[in-house]
Amino acid sequence: MNKTIRRASVFALLLVFALLLRATWVQFYEGRALADDKGNRRNAIETYAEPLGNIIVAGKAITGSAATTGGDLRYKRTYTDGELYAAVTGYASQSYAPTQLEGIYADLLNGTDTRLKTALDTVTDKRAEPGNVITTIDPDVQKAAYDALGDKKGAAVALDPTTGQILAVVSTPSYDPSALTDANTAGTAWKKLNADSDKPLTNRALRQPLAPGSTFKLVVAAAALEDGLYSSVDEKTDSADPYTLPGTRTVLKNENTSAPCENATIRIALQYSCNNVFAHMAVQLGQDKLRATAEKFGFDDRSQDVPVRAYPSVYPSGMDESSTALTGIGQFDVTATPLQMAMVSAALANGGKLVSPHMVAQITDGGGDVLEDYDDEASSTQVVSSSTAEQLRSAMQTVVEQGTGTNAIIDGVTVGGKTGTAQNGENNSKAPYAWFTSYGKSDSSGKQVAVAVVVEQSDAARSEVSGNGLAAPVAKAMMEAALKD
Repeated sequence: MNKTIRRASVFALLLVFALLLRATWVQFYEGRALADDKGNRRNAIETYAEPLGNIIVAGKAITGSAATTGGDLRYKRTYTDGELYAAVTGYASQSYAPTQLEGIYADLLNGTDTRLKTALDTVTDKRAEPGNVITTIDPDVQKAAYDALGDKKGAAVALDPTTGQILAVVSTPSYDPSALTDANTAGTAWKKLNADSDKPLTNRALRQPLAPGSTFKLVVAAAALEDGLYSSVDEKTDSADPYTLPGTRTVLKNENTSAPCENATIRIALQYSCNNVFAHMAVQLGQDKLRATAEKFGFDDRSQDVPVRAYPSVYPSGMDESSTALTGIGQFDVTATPLQMAMVSAALANGGKLVSPHMVAQITDGGGDVLEDYDDEASSTQVVSSSTAEQLRSAMQTVVEQGTGTNAIIDGVTVGGKTGTAQNGENNSKAPYAWFTSYGKSDSSGKQVAVAVVVEQSDAARSEVSGNGLAAPVAKAMMEAALKD
């Protein structure tokens, strides 16, 4: 073999080797990337080739699958009471990425989760029978919240303080996920929903932190008792009325100018929602101590999964004393979701112990065998001492029985709560937010529930917007539904 032929042979072998490397790269790396690409039509064809698994509430499926007519997608997702449960399920769409529980458990629900495969499925590479998601949602509490919110823009969350189970997650205005399931009609519905200024696709219960207003005073009171600034909710505080914000000429007013807020005890200050008491208390404690207590309750947690990732509620940092004072009344840059404020009440109701909130109890395979039990995995943290929790529960009862939360009174139930009206917009130019957070305990069964409600907007006159007027009745309806015999 002459030199030229030998070189040509070597070059040809190198080309073949390069082609083999390229083919291997495309097949095993780029092929996987292409297969996982959201724009790959084959993924949708595979996902909707068979009926999906279901999301279950109280033993009943609130989702389903229906055969399609025509096209290459054989099935589409369906929903029972879609608007009622939208904040729980999210949507599974032939055109858009799934959200909420539909998104988190997409592999389980479409049968591609490896935990679903039998030995035979693995050998034959057959798609497994899809699994199901068993939620902790109580349908009666969910409906009570949804009906009570009505046409108001707002949200509500209910928790079982002893288990951390989320009993209700409601966001209004809602939407029907069924409108987004069919590729032929989803585009029009998507544009309409996204153009809506009320943002119905936003999960206000978990993913829209707002100024919590006076409901945050519970956190401030907890910090003061834990720090030893005051030994009891019935000890008089050092609180001038009127109170001037430190370093300014701004006088912080109380909503009720005739309320006995000067040097008021924590109980009286919560009962009348005295701004001067908690603003000064925040300055006395300092932002670092307040933040530490807030974070124990769950603020500033950027990995709060229930299992939907909740937006973090925030206690700010780097403030001067006047701003710190405003955080004491849940203003300045303090923000909270209804989930977060329900967690505050839940911890106080549960002797100061916060059990991790979750709205999925179990996930199962198609035959009902449990793959994971989230109830068993729930963790707990002692946020405040049992003594602090007991004292604040007592003070919250005073709020409901004699103070600003009387619309939450329920016969046969011990109810404690805190109202809040938070400023909204520059110089409070927009309608304020109405808040209420509370716990209820049945006098007969001892069963408990904790709730939080925010009403962002309603048809009430601005002067009539209050936590007691708008949010407390919603909380009452939820607690009644949760604690009924």
